[in-house]
Amino acid sequence: MSEARRFLFPQTVAEAIDVQMRLREQVIEEPLNVDSVRLVAGTDVSFERFGSEAWAGIVVLQVADMQVVDQVVVRTSISFPYVPGLLSFRESPPLLEAWRGLRIKPDVVLCDAHGRAHPRRFGMACHFGLLIDTPTIGCAKSLLCGEVETMSPMRDWFPIREGEELLGAALLTQPSARPVYVSIGHRVDLPSALEMVRRCVRRHRIPEPLRLAHELVNRARRGSA
Repeated sequence: MSEARRFLFPQTVAEAIDVQMRLREQVIEEPLNVDSVRLVAGTDVSFERFGSEAWAGIVVLQVADMQVVDQVVVRTSISFPYVPGLLSFRESPPLLEAWRGLRIKPDVVLCDAHGRAHPRRFGMACHFGLLIDTPTIGCAKSLLCGEVETMSPMRDWFPIREGEELLGAALLTQPSARPVYVSIGHRVDLPSALEMVRRCVRRHRIPEPLRLAHELVNRARRGSA
């Protein structure tokens, strides 16, 4: 098996963990000029409840008005089992197939997943970001590791830490709503990741690119039933 293929299709859980430990060293943390971002994408994957089918979708929107300019959804089979902490090996291959089908590539990608806020500091947002070499941000609905500091001087976000290490942030996107959990994926830093997510929020807790990607894949799954 080629090295590139092993990074996407490991044969065992131990091999997948080894891939994460090796690839995490390649993640780049750097500021993103959010003001220059014109197009942003959201990703999501919907799985067949009992079976191996998955629907992976990417929606590309204009940052200025959150209007959709391109979208792709693909249906494919998944071979890697469900293992907490290794979801990128289920989600990255179908998302990469959807990415190849886009006519318009975004400047930044939001993933419905974790990035650095992951037990091995290499969640799906990091993995997918490396694969497409595009600034990528993890924006998850629940906390995977670390603890949220509830006493914070920040107005709308709270640090996620494990010991002294800063993993990400719990960002409040709507009054009285639960936060979303933001962390760097690739080629961003945490301040610019937070600002990018803020600019994608409209009336809902979930940023528009992720909300629309979620609707896209679930429509596709229901339509195939």
